[in-house]
Amino acid sequence: MNESTSTFEWLSLSMPFVLLIVLYIVAVIYSNKKYRKWPVYRTLCWITGISSIALACFGPIAEKAHSSFQAHMFTHLLLGMLGPLLLVFASPMRLVLRTAPVKIARGIAKFLKSRYVQWITHPILATILNLGGLWVLYTTELYSAMHSVFLLYILVHLHVFLAGYVFTVSMIYIDPTPHRTSFFLRSTMLILAMAAHNILSKWIYAHPPAGVELMDAQAGGMFMYYSGDAVDLIIVIVLCYQYFKNRLGRKTVQT
Repeated sequence: MNESTSTFEWLSLSMPFVLLIVLYIVAVIYSNKKYRKWPVYRTLCWITGISSIALACFGPIAEKAHSSFQAHMFTHLLLGMLGPLLLVFASPMRLVLRTAPVKIARGIAKFLKSRYVQWITHPILATILNLGGLWVLYTTELYSAMHSVFLLYILVHLHVFLAGYVFTVSMIYIDPTPHRTSFFLRSTMLILAMAAHNILSKWIYAHPPAGVELMDAQAGGMFMYYSGDAVDLIIVIVLCYQYFKNRLGRKTVQT
């Protein structure tokens, strides 16, 4: 009985993520009938990104994260860094604009040009929301509190994902981005974000969050340090690639 119940719960929790994957694939099929073929790697990025977020939200890893800080840091990587990066690579807004009816597409385009989007995706604010949230989570009682209050647990995870996605969107431009900022500003904020992330991981190593044993915190802090650098390196490479590609494009036009 317990096994069937857990299976039913697993299926119920997985349905929204499966639906997101199916909707994306349907949109790709529809788009391919009207426009140039949608890159396969973008579809693979979407599937992998949604799967990463799902693993962070439920299943064995998510369950273990309640008692193991190292497992929690793995879910943090999936939910706040790797998952958002893969979704950005999937360029979902571009796909929506290609497949949505004209009236809806215009509404979406208008929203993307709004002051709110300009404000929330500015590299400075996006960095503060992303890294500031993590500092609050791991240096206050919030980490222990979220494991006692389910609603708080949901809100923290939602913030980690959204802040990670907005931060990534503010650094690299793959989807349509009306409000663009300079390479200098983005690279500066990215360097500061990487430094803040590494300092936080070292702080966790020496000062475990409330309720976390020292060895568990040290393992989690080390995982946060090295895995975070790996994901950030990908963002650095893409950011620099886009910068040099744009410069080369300008020189070609001028000549």
